[in-house]
Amino acid sequence: MGSARPEARRSDIKTLRLSAVVARWNSDITGGLLSGALRTCISQGLDKDQVSVFYVPGAFELALGVQQAIRTGHFDGVIALGSVIRGDTPHFDYVCAETTRGIGQVVLEESVPIGFGLLTTDTHDQAVFRSIENDSNKGEEAALAVLEMINTLRLIWNRR
Repeated sequence: MGSARPEARRSDIKTLRLSAVVARWNSDITGGLLSGALRTCISQGLDKDQVSVFYVPGAFELALGVQQAIRTGHFDGVIALGSVIRGDTPHFDYVCAETTRGIGQVVLEESVPIGFGLLTTDTHDQAVFRSIENDSNKGEEAALAVLEMINTLRLIWNRR
């Protein structure tokens, strides 16, 4: 497991509009991820009303929700939050792989930063640990990642 956390920079923070697309499945986990993401956005200088939150049924639906949020043209970046916990069937593998593939496809097709906050854990306890208010909250990391990518892309585009 890597220890490097994304870094957000504060340029033009008051003009940003973000969306968080959150899976309702495992809502005890995704609620914690969302809290971490919102906490991080606020600590980086955004107002709560700069982040619009939308819910989808489960992790598999994240890619479509993210894509449609982007296609509105209202958002500079999207935070995708979900949780898939391994069970006794191959369903876990299919959902994790297809959700990851779908979000990866959206980010490349739409060229808008996406903070990827999909937990894929073996146990509920592992998911809880990564979603509570601590240094391991992956919602926080997804928010930092999307903010960093927005700034990085602005730097790249401004050098053209």
